[in-house]
Amino acid sequence: MSISVLRTADAWWVQTAGGAVRVDTGATTTGELLADRTAVDAARSGTHTRPVDTLALLSPVTAPCRIVAQMTNYVSHVTDSGMNPKTVPLTFFRKSSGSISGPEDDIVKPAHVKLLDYEIEIGLVFGATLPVGTELDDSNIGDFIAGLVITNDVSARDVQLPKTQFYEGKSYPTFTPAGPVLLLLEPGDFDRFSDLCLTLRVNGEVRQNSTVADMIYRPLETLRVLTGFQRMDAGDLLLTGTPGGTALKAPAKPIEIIGSLIPAALKWKIFFNKQTANPRYLRDGDVVELTISTPDGALDLGIQRTTVRYGH
Repeated sequence: MSISVLRTADAWWVQTAGGAVRVDTGATTTGELLADRTAVDAARSGTHTRPVDTLALLSPVTAPCRIVAQMTNYVSHVTDSGMNPKTVPLTFFRKSSGSISGPEDDIVKPAHVKLLDYEIEIGLVFGATLPVGTELDDSNIGDFIAGLVITNDVSARDVQLPKTQFYEGKSYPTFTPAGPVLLLLEPGDFDRFSDLCLTLRVNGEVRQNSTVADMIYRPLETLRVLTGFQRMDAGDLLLTGTPGGTALKAPAKPIEIIGSLIPAALKWKIFFNKQTANPRYLRDGDVVELTISTPDGALDLGIQRTTVRYGH
């Protein structure tokens, strides 16, 4: 049975039916905690509990760490992006771990950003070093993936798109809210990965709602490619892509063709002028709520609830 781990400024906790039990550990990073599973397991049977709603929760993924993310990995998102799901390649980008924030922290939009978007994603948290060249199959993937976490890959579209790179537009502080739960997987739990449902709401309105069945490249296939060039260590994070429903949508094909015939600066000016009228981009004061779980609740990553604040 999976273990729900929480983090506060001064402690790690295991969430039980009776409340949160403090983990007796000196771990200060996610990697160190994952190496101290004896202490985590002991907390599962603890009797001294605190109500979870009294805890000021932080991200259960600590920085610094590596954050690697997959691009366009759900059929619905690929379609929204104007691409062909049957031919879209498996590709990656990086985010700064300085973008990690807690599950209750504000998402702060930098003053120069105009188009702030959301992307719910399942985060895979590594529990052991995955060296380059590691051979992976269904029998050993669980040796490297310790748990799952809700993440929001917040994106400044007006920075990301004209520069044709992702790092800056997705790496501002607070642009990777994570948690509340680090769901540590027990033997057999990873078999339920395909049953996970992802839902993102803005002010109560469902914007993204999908299941892993919509995912194109599953974790095993993804890690087989990733291990060809990238080492990952305990506590590192892999974002596995987002479903359709983001504010950003590809323009219709005729408009895209016309756009290809005009200078780039003019094309982006026209595109972003139109996008600023799109009410689905995040506004000051919006409340963004994310949930990921199996329908029966056997795997439940909790509820992430953040508020958007505009910087000055």
